Amino acid sequence: MSAATLTPEPRPAETAVSARVQNSDDLLDSMSWLPCRVTVEVPVVRFTIADLLALTQGSIVETACHHTSDVPLRVNRLLIGWTEFEVIGDRLAVRVTDQA
Repeated sequence: MSAATLTPEPRPAETAVSARVQNSDDLLDSMSWLPCRVTVEVPVVRFTIADLLALTQGSIVETACHHTSDVPLRVNRLLIGWTEFEVIGDRLAVRVTDQA
């Protein structure tokens, strides 16, 4: 008769610990659905509440940066990079130029 080797089944606590011990790429991939707020900070000069209330489609707002200046890009208030403005069709977009 040969002796059989028994391996105990992992307990729920051990499974939870091993699931937490993943590399950060796997962890981020598993949370790809997590919502976040992306903001581009554009400094505006001489802008009042009255100006804000008067904004309509097609309004032009003067900024304190040159059109070729890089502007900060933040995700959930954390600076992640710098962007520049770009026009794509009839939309204004930003292109990431540098990572923070």
